[in-house]
Amino acid sequence: MATGPATSYAPYPPLVNQMAIISPQFCAPYPVDLIIARKLLKLSEGNFGVTDVNGNLMFKVKGKLFSLRDRRILLDAADNPIVSFQQKILTVHRRWKVFKGDSSDDKDLLFSVKKSSLLQMKTKLDVYLASNTKEDICDFKIEGSWFERSCTIYAGNSSTIVAQMHRKHSVQSIVLGKDTFSVTVYPNVDYAFIVALVVILEEINEDRKDED
Repeated sequence: MATGPATSYAPYPPLVNQMAIISPQFCAPYPVDLIIARKLLKLSEGNFGVTDVNGNLMFKVKGKLFSLRDRRILLDAADNPIVSFQQKILTVHRRWKVFKGDSSDDKDLLFSVKKSSLLQMKTKLDVYLASNTKEDICDFKIEGSWFERSCTIYAGNSSTIVAQMHRKHSVQSIVLGKDTFSVTVYPNVDYAFIVALVVILEEINEDRKDED
């Protein structure tokens, strides 16, 4: 029998309104803890597995190899496409665009992510929803240290935290040779959206050595 995401009941301040960026079905009225593992031995490039704390698979990310543009797809456990990511090539700030399902059509654009500045010692990304065409103020921001796997995602240009990521040390991650980290998504925040942000965060930082 399938189970929902495992939860922890820490005293997080719940948001009044749901932040359903991808779908309300991915919003829970309690904190959701996710474990994200990336295979270090890249037999299939860019693949992630996302589970709850009990090891139940919730999402996976697959890359489309040999395509003209860098492209990734976030799937649920039944291989249904949730969103697709596409890197906009020839842009200074490494912008990624995220679309509904397996689409790459601008009418299905949900949000985009880019580096806040070209040269940065620490991770800082800005997230803009598709409706925010002026992009004067970001809708979400990501700050922290990717190297330490310690990042925080905020709502808009504020101090309101919606999710936190930290490195997970475990025997499994050592034995299986996987880069493993955990993410705590705050109540009423779209956890599929947070997973998408973490995947893009990893992709941007993987490219850093070639770019900066």
